[in-house]
Amino acid sequence: MKGMKKVAVMAMLWSTVSYVSRAEQIVVDGSTTVGPIAKAFAEYLMRQHPGLQITVSESGSGNGAKSLINGTCHVATMSRPMRPAELKAAAVKGVNPVEHVIAMDGLPVLVHPSNPIKNLTLTQLRDIYFGRIGNWKWLGGPNLKIVRISRDTNSGTYECFNEMVMNRTRMAGDVEYVGSNGAVRQRVQSTPGAIGYAGLGFVDKTVKAVAINGIAPSAETVLDRSYPLSRPLYMYTNGEPATNTLLHKFIYFCNTPEGKQIISSIGFVPLP
Repeated sequence: MKGMKKVAVMAMLWSTVSYVSRAEQIVVDGSTTVGPIAKAFAEYLMRQHPGLQITVSESGSGNGAKSLINGTCHVATMSRPMRPAELKAAAVKGVNPVEHVIAMDGLPVLVHPSNPIKNLTLTQLRDIYFGRIGNWKWLGGPNLKIVRISRDTNSGTYECFNEMVMNRTRMAGDVEYVGSNGAVRQRVQSTPGAIGYAGLGFVDKTVKAVAINGIAPSAETVLDRSYPLSRPLYMYTNGEPATNTLLHKFIYFCNTPEGKQIISSIGFVPLP
């Protein structure tokens, strides 16, 4: 009889552990821009809650939306809003994407540190990516061919740049497309004639961010939207997370002092 009670208790414990394991697993997928924030949030919260498991993938904003719609992630991180077509596809699947703005970001335009160019107008930037301006000397810089670097077309960063700079028109045929913001930075830092764009958190001493229309990218100019290439960063969930869940804590961690400090330390701009 004692043996039967022991087995029953063990079965109950195993059932509880199994349930908790499932309940405390959060799968995140999407933007390479928002990825560093999501990973830092995950690391912090997993230290506070040892039973919590959070996995963060960076497959691009478009793939994050697909994962949420297909039910393969709990959180889609995106550096652009969901498109009408994505919202329609979600409705067909019975998914209700709820938008959460977690931080602000700018799209710094990056050049090699040796490039003396300090400012570009939006028109000049557009003409560079159109292919109308092909050498830095035409802008008062060195006699160097401009090497145009862009994020891949599935990226939310590309979507924002394409809308804010290119007016949704095709870029020049020789533009090089890369799969992450880190790859943009790496290409620019190793190529004196290169130009690229990435998230604010990817600016360091190995590249130089130029001003656009006379406004340099910074936390202040991004927050007040005076920098022309400013944008919100998003997390999407299927419905509003219940307030007593760790998913809710993860999504709204951006509003806590600890979350804001993490966002700032990575190089992005916390919400006021």
